Amino acid sequence: MNAPVFATLGCRLNAYETEAMKELAAAAGVEGAVVVNTCAVTAEAVRKAKQEIRRLSRENPGAQIIVTGCAAQTEPETFAAMPEVAKVVGNHEKMQPETWAGLAAKVPDLIGVTEKIQVDDIMSVRETAGHLIDGFGRHRAYVQVQNGCDHRCTFCIIPFGRGNSRSVPAGVVVEQIKRLVDKGFNEVVLTGVDLTSWGADLPAQPRLGDLVMRILRLVPDLARLRISSIDSIEVDDALMGAIATEPRLMPHLHLSLQAGDDMILKRMKRRHLREDAIRFCEEARRLRPEMIFGADIIAGFPTETEEMFFNSLKLIDDCGLTFLHVFPFSARKGTPAARMPQLHGPLIKERAARLRTAGDAALARHLSAQVGKRHLVLMEGARLGRTEQFTEVDFATDQAEGQIIEVAISGISGARLQA
Repeated sequence: MNAPVFATLGCRLNAYETEAMKELAAAAGVEGAVVVNTCAVTAEAVRKAKQEIRRLSRENPGAQIIVTGCAAQTEPETFAAMPEVAKVVGNHEKMQPETWAGLAAKVPDLIGVTEKIQVDDIMSVRETAGHLIDGFGRHRAYVQVQNGCDHRCTFCIIPFGRGNSRSVPAGVVVEQIKRLVDKGFNEVVLTGVDLTSWGADLPAQPRLGDLVMRILRLVPDLARLRISSIDSIEVDDALMGAIATEPRLMPHLHLSLQAGDDMILKRMKRRHLREDAIRFCEEARRLRPEMIFGADIIAGFPTETEEMFFNSLKLIDDCGLTFLHVFPFSARKGTPAARMPQLHGPLIKERAARLRTAGDAALARHLSAQVGKRHLVLMEGARLGRTEQFTEVDFATDQAEGQIIEVAISGISGARLQA
């Protein structure tokens, strides 16, 4: 059997969904295809998707290329117009068994299909299935608990690629995590597009903190639980309680901050102000002194002055951020921010570089503070692991992948610790 080739661009949720698609394609008997799961978060992400499609076409002559993901959802005609592409499949359709059954019946004759686009209205989707996959590698598993977003930040195209917020019921999540723990996974990461909105569409409207506490209570053998990117202004009391009292909830949070200036935050249509972010970080660190933070920051948002940018730069120190994910602003067609007065490209790049430099310095300070300390490290490979705070650790000798071992940190190697 000529198994499909899969390529994933973008976020962890995309990577999770690619694993689910592999199983769906295998069950349907799809052969001779290349599947590209795209990202649409920036114009650069769309450009890279096109580049990847052309590369895969050259490397897999004669293969039928199926394009899916957020860029396929938001710009289906763009990809359908590419001569390399046989089929464009929407974000909802890609997770349906019948889609893959239909593709299996048509491959290898997709080029002859007159209707290249199979993309419906994502806003009409009301549920998200809890697709059961076995995780990635042998160390850490990712569990999708939520999809879509009800908010409309002025720079963001993702709601139009993912649809409105939908939650996976808690019972389904718990059962999947139990299965993963039974298979030997020591760490599970909860993923979604807007994680802190989990539960709003479920009966009784539970909150993310309720889900976290339920998982930790009902899966006592789970060694480590992480939550991925969250919106700090939406964090509920139960989640703050878990941060304070549950050692199995890892002390690392990635925050969707985007900016550190109040006027820019308002123009982004964010739901928090600068002081809200600082107050949240202070409180979380008070409850859990070893807590560290990553954050998304956009450089060069329309109308951003040097003073406004400085407020974002200063937020790194004011919030005590460690891992910075910097996005140079990229205007996405159809979003309100694309119609605002734009900054020049070189200025955007220069501000992004300054943010990254400050982020590198913040990470260096964190690494230096760990030398001489002891950490519990989950091994991701024979000589690479991560601490509870998600910091990478290099080892001089081979260790058992997937195991959690206690080590003393002896030094620093680039952006990693040494043990």
